[in-house]
Amino acid sequence: MEYKNTLNLPHTNFAMKADLVVREPARLQQWEAANLYASIRAARKDAERFVLHDGPPFANGDVHIGTALNKILKDIIIKYQTLQGKNAPYIPGWDCHGLPIEFKVTTEMRKAGDTSADAATIRKACEASARKYVALQRAQFMRLGVLGDWEHPYLTLNKEYEADELRLFADIVEKGFVYRGKKPVYWSIPARTALAEAEVEYADHVSQSVFVKFPVVGQPGVSVVIWTTTPWTLPANLAVAYNSTFAYSQVRVGDEQFIVSAALLPAVAAKCGWESYPVVRQLEGASLQSLEYQHPFCARTGRLFPGDQFVTNDTGTGFVHIAPGHGLDDYHLGRQHGLPIYSPVNDDGAFVHTSDLPIEEQMPGHMLGKSTLEKHGNSEANAVVLHELRARHVLLHQENYAHSYPHCWRSKTPIIFRAMDQWFIQIDHRGFRQQALAEIDRVRWIPDWGVNRIKGAVQSRPDWCISRQRTWGVPIPAFYAADGEAILDAQIVRNVADLIEQHGSHVWFEKSASDLWAAVRPGDWRGAEALTKSQDTLDVWIDSGSSSRAVIARRPEIAGRPRPFQADMYLEGSDQHRGWFQSSLLESCGTRKRAPYNHLVTNGFVVDAEGRKMSKSLGNTIAPEEIIRDYGAEIIRIWIASLDYTEDPRISKEIIATAVDGYRKLRNTVRYLLGALAGYSAAEEVPYGDMPGLERYMLHRLVELDGEVRDAYARFDFKAVWRAVMEFCAADLSAFYLDIRKDSLYCDRPDSAKRRAARAVMAHCFDRIAIWLAPICVF
Repeated sequence: MEYKNTLNLPHTNFAMKADLVVREPARLQQWEAANLYASIRAARKDAERFVLHDGPPFANGDVHIGTALNKILKDIIIKYQTLQGKNAPYIPGWDCHGLPIEFKVTTEMRKAGDTSADAATIRKACEASARKYVALQRAQFMRLGVLGDWEHPYLTLNKEYEADELRLFADIVEKGFVYRGKKPVYWSIPARTALAEAEVEYADHVSQSVFVKFPVVGQPGVSVVIWTTTPWTLPANLAVAYNSTFAYSQVRVGDEQFIVSAALLPAVAAKCGWESYPVVRQLEGASLQSLEYQHPFCARTGRLFPGDQFVTNDTGTGFVHIAPGHGLDDYHLGRQHGLPIYSPVNDDGAFVHTSDLPIEEQMPGHMLGKSTLEKHGNSEANAVVLHELRARHVLLHQENYAHSYPHCWRSKTPIIFRAMDQWFIQIDHRGFRQQALAEIDRVRWIPDWGVNRIKGAVQSRPDWCISRQRTWGVPIPAFYAADGEAILDAQIVRNVADLIEQHGSHVWFEKSASDLWAAVRPGDWRGAEALTKSQDTLDVWIDSGSSSRAVIARRPEIAGRPRPFQADMYLEGSDQHRGWFQSSLLESCGTRKRAPYNHLVTNGFVVDAEGRKMSKSLGNTIAPEEIIRDYGAEIIRIWIASLDYTEDPRISKEIIATAVDGYRKLRNTVRYLLGALAGYSAAEEVPYGDMPGLERYMLHRLVELDGEVRDAYARFDFKAVWRAVMEFCAADLSAFYLDIRKDSLYCDRPDSAKRRAARAVMAHCFDRIAIWLAPICVF
């Protein structure tokens, strides 16, 4: 007789080996065959609603580990809310317009030898590319176990979306927020377009720092010494800024005299190699405004003006050269003193003469055509200016200056600040900025430092440049009269929206200005007649920021209550405080006076084990498909649940191996419980009062832990959920309760009260573990 046959040994068909790589696709097929998402929606149709609005990723590449992190976090929250009994629909979306897609498509076209494609051809190629990657990413997100209405996503290229975007824009126009002006904007030379603040990333950069002599008019041999890290902007110089609170020294060096900040004099002297520099006189800052200087190589003079807000004593000379067409501080100072907004640089970033000044007062002819685009730390424009300064003996000092500098997020090249006519949204119109800040205080921010980040961004942001010199996007529905005057009218914008809802935004680029004007001109129009149409497109952040109207308010299954445009939650990466979080906030406040979200959750950027940013050049990237191929998507979900996603999560093969080990331990615990519960039914349940003390204690722990897990989910702290469940499985169950009760489980009669009580407790443990981890371990 086999002794094992006398024991009640565990038995289960739940496999010891997970085999996720094989089983997960089969599970996905089961969900699809069962129409699972629709079934859940039907079961919850009358329940309290919870709407997490999806921020649209760009449709221009494979899903990377950071995007997977974001989508899985959303999926965990939605499944938790569903288990709470709520109706929690999920409508995925994609951002389909803008520079990332157009830049990639036009680069591929150039490589193929197509350099003469018109706007219509480029747009059709961009649309095809966007739809290709929407389909690709859709399959990749579904493979991660993310449940949603994948058959009916929202795409910003859909004509209904574009039409609602323009209707929102019309409301902003009607309220007087939009104006056309000439002021410096971020300009990407390779992309040939203005950039939004959120399309600019900062990187280490080495600039050419120079001290230059600006001769004082009427005082032979005397010069103001200016400092700049952008020598190429010197042809655009129209003034010099100083700080009226500083003391300045006029010193003698050989036969010349120089004026610099008294506090910076020793540092300037050391860099310039002045061995002897006796002070001729001291000057108070306020006395400098009477000085006039001669431009070092252009036939014009300029004045000195106080710039106390930005002229500092920590570096430089105490004098900053001012080019109103190439910097915001310069622009504001120039406007204050009536200077031209002079920017002698064309769309290609090359020096040109303009109509702002007489030709004889502009840069020498041999400088024309030199590019400001930097290659290997220098540019033609910088080189020609530095050569001119040396030739005229006005360059006192030159050195490399390492600092953080804005770069184009697509081309990765340094941007330039360049003034040109653009469309702007006025941020301080009718107390708009303060209204947005008040809404920021109303929203719940998770983690709480998010409120300071977005508040600082809104407090400091300049007017919003919303025009782009690109082809792939929603057109700005403006026209221009014969005299060049812009025509931007709310009713015309709404008429264009109706036209686009019928035909899509391609119609703006395919029809002539006269045909478009005839189609959208209001019947009671009394203004100037249109001659030409705008070629600019709207900033892509206007596109995605319109989703509160074009998606939430439009789709009845997610429309907010009582405010149709308002969702319960937005969840995106920390860069979106300057991007989608902010554009959504501003557009909603500008039209509805309320933020489009009540909760805002922020996740960090995935980095490697050493805290370095993921980069192909470093070879430290880990793609989701690699983990899925080796272990299964469940492991990605467990890795995400086990980390503090509000910081910058770390990933490596070793970290993934830890997630695999955690999953294996969890699976072993669950398998043991299932084996011990073979043939179990509720009829075995023992009344609580009749249970032994150990069982009562375990049920007490189960209730305690249930509260902890629910509280952690409510705080969106999934790391606390995972840690609590894993510790319960390892310590309370495996190392304690199951170890104590295994003798009774194996050896007691099946109908013994102790064994029945133990099995009842195990059933409750299994049920709780399954429910606690259902949002995470979906497979």
